[in-house]
Amino acid sequence: MTSDTDRLYWVGFNLVKGIGAVRFRALLEAFGDAQTAWQASGDELRQAGLSQKIVDNLIKLRSEVSLERVAERLQQHQVTILTWDDEAYPRRLKDIDQPPPVLYLRGTLEEQDDWTVAVVGTRHVTAYGRQVADEVSGTLARSGVTVVSGMARGVDTIAHQAALNAGGRTFAVLGCGVDVVYPPENRRLAAQIIEHGALISDYPLGAAPESQNFPPRNRSISGISQAVIVVEAGVTSGSLITATFAAEQGRDVFAVPGSILAPQCQGTNRLIRDGAAPLLSPQDVLEALNLEMVTEHRSARVALPTEPVERQLYQVLGREPMHVDDIRTQANLPIERVSATLAMMELKGTVRQLGGMFYVAVREPAADYHAGADE
Repeated sequence: MTSDTDRLYWVGFNLVKGIGAVRFRALLEAFGDAQTAWQASGDELRQAGLSQKIVDNLIKLRSEVSLERVAERLQQHQVTILTWDDEAYPRRLKDIDQPPPVLYLRGTLEEQDDWTVAVVGTRHVTAYGRQVADEVSGTLARSGVTVVSGMARGVDTIAHQAALNAGGRTFAVLGCGVDVVYPPENRRLAAQIIEHGALISDYPLGAAPESQNFPPRNRSISGISQAVIVVEAGVTSGSLITATFAAEQGRDVFAVPGSILAPQCQGTNRLIRDGAAPLLSPQDVLEALNLEMVTEHRSARVALPTEPVERQLYQVLGREPMHVDDIRTQANLPIERVSATLAMMELKGTVRQLGGMFYVAVREPAADYHAGADE
């Protein structure tokens, strides 16, 4: 967990041109924490691997920017800062290669947001694409899935609004600061998203929506999601970049088939040709990701009691896959009892089956798994 003081120095480095995930991680390894790195001399920074140009950028910024004033602005806009070291940092995004060191957040991340699907597409949406984006996003939201998009015109805006209209939650991952509403006509939508989800960005407050910001933004959209659905996209659409990132990150990619004569469908049709799953119904993605069980998963987490056998199996399980026979041997319990308990724990979301009866713990045991362990 990053301390409030050190977190502000993470934000400081986020302001330095030329320092991204790779260089920042190297600084943390060299100096131990962000505050020490921030206060390092030019010679020390060069020894840590920074070029003279980046060192000059950092020293100039330190002389011009008051981190205390930055903190005041963050508080004024009710922005939460999340770093790699924070438990609340979205776990899927943290697992991608070189995740953003800092996330700016307006709104909330909740436990139910563990189920996320991105719905993206062209700004120049057709009536067909509008209908599909609305139906797919609404169905996902009613099924308890948080809809992720980029709040751009067209498909993105429709996806967010459909999720909200269905009473669900939605994330907007931005290519600008979370205090900048782009496009400006989405001001009311942005306020609704803050109330029922979050605006998320790895760009500092005040950052303008510049063109070079959007490919990294698209990488975060796919990174935070379990799957990406491309509704409509031309052959040069940024949504195809999102789909490419999704495939590289091991996410499922779905594309809505369309007319071979419509420019807005050329990109999605090519995605299908190249291996994306054709989305013929919202149920396709729910079934493929077992998302029809989201409501049951949540109910089980709340309603099912924590049993001593669950605590025992949790102590056996770790992050490395373990076969059910090995789990049974270490727990010294009948295989029927172990299998039934693992099924319940999988329903709760505390373990995951990887196939072939191999299991892993999906997160560290909660406090009540330890409570009473010596009773």
